[in-house]
Amino acid sequence: MKSLLVKLTIFASLFIAFTACNDDDELKDTKVTAVKTLYEPNDGKSIVLQSSASASLYFEWEPAKAEDSGMVLYEVAFDKEGGDFSNPVYRMASDNNGGYNHATITHKQLNKIAGMAGIGSAETGKLIWTVFSSKGINDVKAGEFRTLEITRLAGFADVPVDVFVTGEASEGGSDLSKASVMKATANGEFEIYTKLTAGKSYYFTDARVGTPRRFYVENGLLKEGSTSITVAKTGVYRINLDFNVGSAVYTEITNMQLFFCPTNSFLFSLPYVGNGEFKASGKPITFKQESWGRDERYKFKMTTLTSAGETVEEWWGTPNTDSRPTASSAASYYYLYRVNDSQWDGKFKFAGEMDGALVDVSVFFQAGNPYTHSVTKVGNQ
Repeated sequence: MKSLLVKLTIFASLFIAFTACNDDDELKDTKVTAVKTLYEPNDGKSIVLQSSASASLYFEWEPAKAEDSGMVLYEVAFDKEGGDFSNPVYRMASDNNGGYNHATITHKQLNKIAGMAGIGSAETGKLIWTVFSSKGINDVKAGEFRTLEITRLAGFADVPVDVFVTGEASEGGSDLSKASVMKATANGEFEIYTKLTAGKSYYFTDARVGTPRRFYVENGLLKEGSTSITVAKTGVYRINLDFNVGSAVYTEITNMQLFFCPTNSFLFSLPYVGNGEFKASGKPITFKQESWGRDERYKFKMTTLTSAGETVEEWWGTPNTDSRPTASSAASYYYLYRVNDSQWDGKFKFAGEMDGALVDVSVFFQAGNPYTHSVTKVGNQ
C-alpha cells in the first residue's frame, strides 16, 4: 500500500510540473515582436512566371524578436489587392519549416496562389504579401505589406492525374461513365486517338463519376470551366493536352496504312474502328520471293492533317526487330515506335504462318498500355 502511495505521489508531482511547464511555455508563446521591415522582393515588383520546376522567387524580411530570446517562427501570407490579411488567400511557412526569416517560393506555387486570388491563367494581376511572426500561437502581423504583380502561367497549378473525353460528340456519348481515357505521356501531358462528331458538343474532365472538373479549348488554349466545344469536321483526331503550359493540339488522322517493304508499296489501309484502334480484317498476305528466301518485312504509315491544313506523314515501326516472331515472342515485339520513312529501316517481320494467309491487323493507340499492334491469322487464301 505504501509503495502504491509513493508511486501516485510521484505521478502527481510529474503531472503538475509538466502542466506548469506547458502553461509557462504558452505564456511565452505570445511574446514576440512584429516584423518591422520587408526586404525582398521590392514593392511593386513584376514577375512573369516560368513553368520550369526550378524557377522560384526569394522573399526576405527583418527578423522579429522573442522575449525569451528563443526561435521565432514565420509565415508568409498572401491576399488579394485591397485585402487586410484577416482572411488571406494563402499562408505558408518560411524556409526551414518556418524557422528562417526568408522563404523560397517556386513559380508553380505562386501560380497556384495567384489563381486562388482570382487572377486567371496567362493573365496579369496583383497580390499583396506580408509576414506573420509567432512562437507557434497568437501570431503577429508585420508592420508593412508589399505588392507583387504576377503574370500567371497559361497552364494549371493543379494538374489533373487523369483526363477523359466525354459529351455527345465523343465515342462514349454523353454518359460520363463511358468517357474515353486519355493516355498520360508525361507529367501533366495527355494524348488520345479518338473520333469526334461535328456539330455535337464535348469536353474534357478529370473523372468519370460525380461532379468532376471540366476543361475546354479556346483558340488553342486549354482552360477550366463548364464551356462545351465542337469540331467543324467529323473525323479521327489525335488530341494532345499539356496542362503545364495550357496548350491543346489537334491532329486529324486521315489514313493508316500497312507498308510492305519488299515491294515498296502499301498493301491496305486500316480503318478506324473506335477506342484508339485501327483495324483491317481478312487481308491477304503473301511474302516476296528473293534469291535468299521469303521477305516479310513491314511497318505502318499514318497520314495526318494539322490544324494549319498541312499533310504530314508519320511512320511507325520498331528499332530492333531482326527475326520473325513466334507464339512465344514477348508482347513487346509488337510495340510501336516512331521510325523514319526508309524502305528498310524500322521494320517488323510477319510470323512464318502468315505467308499465304488471310489476316486481321490491328494498331492500338490506347491509354494504359504501350502503343502496339497485332497480326492474327483468320484463314488461308
